[in-house]
Amino acid sequence: MTQDSGPVAARSDASALDPLTAPGVWRRMACWLYEGVLLFGVLVAAGLVFSITTQMRHALSNRPLFIAFLFVVLGVYFMWCWVHGETLAMRTWRIRIVDRYGRRLTYGRAFLRYVYSWIWLLPPLAAFGGHQLAMGPLMVFVVAWVAFWALLSRMHPQRQFLHDVLAGTRLVPREVQR
Repeated sequence: MTQDSGPVAARSDASALDPLTAPGVWRRMACWLYEGVLLFGVLVAAGLVFSITTQMRHALSNRPLFIAFLFVVLGVYFMWCWVHGETLAMRTWRIRIVDRYGRRLTYGRAFLRYVYSWIWLLPPLAAFGGHQLAMGPLMVFVVAWVAFWALLSRMHPQRQFLHDVLAGTRLVPREVQR
């Protein structure tokens, strides 16, 4: 007869009760960081296409249009991946995205999540956008903001991030499929 005790048993019991509980915050944040590494390649390729198409000769020419283009490229990338259940980083970290009922996302729901996910970065960038701040203090503030939002998920019963709650989506372990 084996005895289940300790944090591993408690975690597996909690997952057994609610299969739509999010993976641990460290796993989701590792996935988030890996996503950033992968997005670097996507954004470099998109920037190259934009600069060739518009015959950009200076880095600051067409800046607002360039930012809007990258926003759309990221939106298309994420929405397509989320409708299909996961991004490459999510696949690597065995995380899937579903709606609040455990079904695949629609494009409308994926769009809502994309818009709400900007809560992670826009407030700290907007707060210091008009100021000439050194990169160090800005990065400290961004990291503190991201940590705050990540830890906020501890208050949700299924440990979901706020933007997922607002968009009606959930991050779940990849093993859970409905």
